[in-house]
Amino acid sequence: MSTSRALGIIVVNYGSSQLLEKNLTATARAVPTAAIVVVDNFSSAQERDRVERLCAAQGWRLVAMPDNAGFGGGVNAGALVAFDELGVTDILLLNPDAHIDAASVDALGDATADGMTLASPRVEDERGRTWFAGMDVYLADGSMGGPRRRHEQPDAARIPWLSGACLWFPRQLWDTLDGFHDAYFLYWEDVDISVRAGRAGARLVVVAEALAVHDEGGTHRSSSQRPEAKSELYYYYNIRNRLLFAGLLLEPEDAEAWSRSATRNAWQVLLRGGRRQFLRPLPPLRAAWRGVRDGKRLMTAARSGSGTSV
Repeated sequence: MSTSRALGIIVVNYGSSQLLEKNLTATARAVPTAAIVVVDNFSSAQERDRVERLCAAQGWRLVAMPDNAGFGGGVNAGALVAFDELGVTDILLLNPDAHIDAASVDALGDATADGMTLASPRVEDERGRTWFAGMDVYLADGSMGGPRRRHEQPDAARIPWLSGACLWFPRQLWDTLDGFHDAYFLYWEDVDISVRAGRAGARLVVVAEALAVHDEGGTHRSSSQRPEAKSELYYYYNIRNRLLFAGLLLEPEDAEAWSRSATRNAWQVLLRGGRRQFLRPLPPLRAAWRGVRDGKRLMTAARSGSGTSV
């Protein structure tokens, strides 16, 4: 990356100080010239104290949020500090449960030199299995599929998107997009900003020679701690925000199709947590019902221009 550019790494934390200590410390060691910004969405006084002590010890800039602003709101707050106070030219978003090395950071920097490229590395889990290498959302029903599945539906209308788990923005592109839409709170905001980036003329690139390592689910497992288990919040926001996205960014006929398939899609989201959870079905089914209900309300409000609150 050119010496005229300066990188800020932004991590949004919520109750994950142990993951920060493990992963962000490793990244900061690998990329010592980067300015580190930790946005701590408030979860408890004890967690805030741990994050404050960690940031002080490591020399990281802490943005202490008074409440939980969600992922998009947290990134927006961190980007404001990184660009306007710390003077960086580019930002790299990184999950608390992910880390990246110096060579990969350099490769991402080289790929985004034109100022209008949104870039992600390949992302693998700790066993070396591919977690993210690009993704498409299909307009017919809102389903997802990776690039390797394109041959199964060669004529399907689809839009590529990049994961917010590790995502590079040059300032020119960030300013063009005006940051994340904070109505999502959690999940789908990376799909939203990817689509808006493409419509604004940006390239979306998965940089093959760059690699981040991600502990999938480290920040959204349920209290059971089974590897496949998901929390009610995971289900609720994934199901709700699919419909919010449709209302904000899709043509009316596509949004209607997504609304009609909402229940089927919700069931597919629930299955990500495995079938054992249905031995105690109330929490996941409750999250799904609320997600569909609130998502349809948000979709209707977004399409009518009356706001996005429920």
